[in-house]
Amino acid sequence: MEGQPTHARRLANVDQAFRSLPDRYLGAEPGFDATYHVRLCDLGHIWEIRCTTATARVCKGASRREPDVTISTDAKTWLALREGRFSGLEAFQRRLLEVRGKLDHAVAFEGMFRLPGGRPPLLRIHEVPVGRHRVSALTMGRGPDVLLLHGLGGTRASLFDTAAELSRSYRIHALDLPGFGSSSKPALGAYNARWFAEIILGVMDQLEIGRAHLVGNSMGGRVAIEAGLLAPERVRALGLLCPAVAWIRRGLHPIVRLLRPEFGLLPHQFRRSLVASQLWSMFHDRDAIDPAVGDLMVEEFRRNYHTAGARYAFLSSARNIYLEPPFGRSGFYSRLAELEPPALFIWGSHDTLVPARFARHVAKWLPSAEQVTIDSCGHVPQVERPEETNRLLRRFFARAEAAEQQVEARARRSGAEAA
Repeated sequence: MEGQPTHARRLANVDQAFRSLPDRYLGAEPGFDATYHVRLCDLGHIWEIRCTTATARVCKGASRREPDVTISTDAKTWLALREGRFSGLEAFQRRLLEVRGKLDHAVAFEGMFRLPGGRPPLLRIHEVPVGRHRVSALTMGRGPDVLLLHGLGGTRASLFDTAAELSRSYRIHALDLPGFGSSSKPALGAYNARWFAEIILGVMDQLEIGRAHLVGNSMGGRVAIEAGLLAPERVRALGLLCPAVAWIRRGLHPIVRLLRPEFGLLPHQFRRSLVASQLWSMFHDRDAIDPAVGDLMVEEFRRNYHTAGARYAFLSSARNIYLEPPFGRSGFYSRLAELEPPALFIWGSHDTLVPARFARHVAKWLPSAEQVTIDSCGHVPQVERPEETNRLLRRFFARAEAAEQQVEARARRSGAEAA
């Protein structure tokens, strides 16, 4: 087609972009050593990039070294990423690229290279020290701060679509909670809502974030609620996606109390078929999920669950969620009634883990909360119904911010009148 670069011209442009990578390399943490294969399907070529602590080496073609990550895309998308026209997460959101291998390494790749002209990368993965813990954070975008918190057994990858969408207006911090993903996995961690929430507030301190919106799915939603209870002055608004509220009927309570998370310290692994079955059971409309994304989530869980610390964190967190008392002085619902920050509860109509009927308990104890049920949706609305979920979050945060501005304006007028 007239005006379109020829195959040879595209290949030359891509070659130049790859050759420039070593000069733009920002380095990695001590001991880092990862091999990337970038497959540009329209050109029919593979480039290999090996990144270590201080250097990045590029060669055309694949060596015998097994890659940690394979990224498949086209030349146009790859050049747009290298030029910083959009981020890798946005490309992933638009399904312009496919990833195989260690997902965290794939996401980190973009943040290890300057953009043309010495510009910083559009996103970065970095570690935030909080006491004895290390919390891995993905930061991207500009604007008011938003923290994204994943569910039990997941990682921040379950919120990538939300991170990409909200980063157009906000500065996003997608975290791996301690015990999960790339964060530290302390053997003596309490792994309950308060423990997680205190660490989240510590992350905000380290990043010098005074106040932020919090978005949490499942267990992450419960952690977000706890942060709002512990430090309401630090939380602007809460976007709660099928949050793990306390169960009313707990017939297995005596059995669960006897189960010990220390079992996770013993070497064992879940079969891939079992992990896949559990993953797909969280969705109602499987056709809405890209199979490649589902496979990626299965492999991420199995890779993370391979370590004793991750197994202990998973089992301990699950036990604490189930055993939380619903009522009484320290019960969840009586405490929920004290929640001050504005809250939006988003439920899935076909969620079998935290059914939408919990909305009536929330309405009783926290009538000020907004509640929406998404039709034909399971437990992970940000993955199964991303467009609707992200639209609801955007509108809710806009309303919360407008209400804040009105309060501040009234306070200024009152101060001026008093003076």
